[in-house]
Amino acid sequence: MTSIDMPTESAIREVRVWDPLVRIFHWSLVALFLIAYLSGDEASQLHLWSGYGVLALVGVRVLWGLVGTRHARFGNFVRGPATIARYLKELLLARPRRYLGHNPLGGAMIVLMLATLGATAASGVALQQIHNGGGAVASAALALRALAPAPLAAAHADDDDDDDDEAEWLEELHEFLAQLMVVLVLLHVAGVAVGSAMHRENLIRAMFTGRKPV
Repeated sequence: MTSIDMPTESAIREVRVWDPLVRIFHWSLVALFLIAYLSGDEASQLHLWSGYGVLALVGVRVLWGLVGTRHARFGNFVRGPATIARYLKELLLARPRRYLGHNPLGGAMIVLMLATLGATAASGVALQQIHNGGGAVASAALALRALAPAPLAAAHADDDDDDDDEAEWLEELHEFLAQLMVVLVLLHVAGVAVGSAMHRENLIRAMFTGRKPV
């Protein structure tokens, strides 16, 4: 066989996993969340619009998780509790099965992060609407508050101004979700580092190139 017939090393060793939309979504979300988090104390237009950007990205990713490419679809990486627990056990024993896409634990983290990001951005939009006199998102958030456990729903029941009460509740919820998201990001980064080490592959590079070892 001549050299022209031989497959290249990259063709043998790597395959495309992450499509361009997934990669653009990932790094755009990193940038927008960082901007929103760092500008949070200022309540500026930068914070507001970066929050809207996060909400839009989450919506696109959810849609792409339903109709996107193979490894982008939720059906490819969302697993049940038993599968997640089995993978966690393998991980603790330092012999986890390798998945070309997201592993079961990583898939659960993706879903949790998307939900938390969506809730964080939505609570911020609701808070903005409260300050502007109300809106659909604010009404939905306050309806959910009415369904919350009594101690949480009545946390500020003794306040004199209902509008201030609603705004304070939404602000505390928004800040709590933002801090929870930071914790999830740190766990996600730790998971990427552990996965890269155990499987001897650069998962951060893969999210730039879209390619992973076969």
